Amino acid sequence: MDTTNNEHLVFAITLDDLQSESLEKIGRTLTNEEIHIAKKGLEFGLLTDIDTVYKTIFTEMIDNERN
Repeated sequence: MDTTNNEHLVFAITLDDLQSESLEKIGRTLTNEEIHIAKKGLEFGLLTDIDTVYKTIFTEMIDNERN
């Protein structure tokens, strides 16, 4: 893997992903206004406690290296 490429995605949620979840959960696709609301909610939810997520990931890596 090229670790010098700052544009490489590690995780992504596409519009297709969002619409697929919407179809599964509420039985229809989202309107443009609802997509905007969902984007804001996803951003808030995913970034709210990102430090805990990173800490957990890296702690698990260190623990795995020791075993």
